[in-house]
Amino acid sequence: MTEIGDRHAKARLYEAFAASGKALASGKRLELLDLLAQGERTVDALAKAAELNLTTASAHLQTLKQAGFVATRREGTRVHYRLAGDDVAHLLALLRRVAETHQAAVPVARDAYLGEDDGREVSREDLHARVRAGDVVVLDVRPADEYRAGHIPGARSIPVGELAERIDELPEDTEIVVYCRGEYCVLAHDAVRLLTDLGRRAIRLDDGMLEWRLADLPVAIGLPRAAGEPV
Repeated sequence: MTEIGDRHAKARLYEAFAASGKALASGKRLELLDLLAQGERTVDALAKAAELNLTTASAHLQTLKQAGFVATRREGTRVHYRLAGDDVAHLLALLRRVAETHQAAVPVARDAYLGEDDGREVSREDLHARVRAGDVVVLDVRPADEYRAGHIPGARSIPVGELAERIDELPEDTEIVVYCRGEYCVLAHDAVRLLTDLGRRAIRLDDGMLEWRLADLPVAIGLPRAAGEPV
């Protein structure tokens, strides 16, 4: 059966699809999308978080903008980037899941980065129920600006780099559930290892803030809790 239609028009359509794929064909651009899934950021902040120089970060962001994955707003001389829509966050999450399922190199690279899975984790659904029951301390170990942009309601904010010196802010007799940016974020893994070494009962959320948002679970916005403030 002969396909009806203009072959040249079809080729242009698929080339347009391919342009999106080309924009994603960079580990650093995917990392920038992962950071933007946590909230809006300036070019300077993105460059610092992704360990890029400003020129390289700007070039990657322009590629993502031309593909329609990110949008911008200007505030004086500062340019702020954000994801163009929730569908971009869904695409990022799906891409990572498909890659882990079908590409043998991904689980190996994941374990080398995150460490072997110790099984100390809780699902989104179980954590949501436990938050409502009030029988757990939820700890957000992302940078404070990411916490302010959106966090699990009732979560306390202690960035992982400050955790050892602020350990006394956490109760000793309650289990602590730690989360960070998403399923492939090392901050929660590092925090659980540290808390366990310091004698606290700690487990991880099995994914993170990206997946929490995409599941349409409640999100709070605002400043971190003060030291000693109850959940």
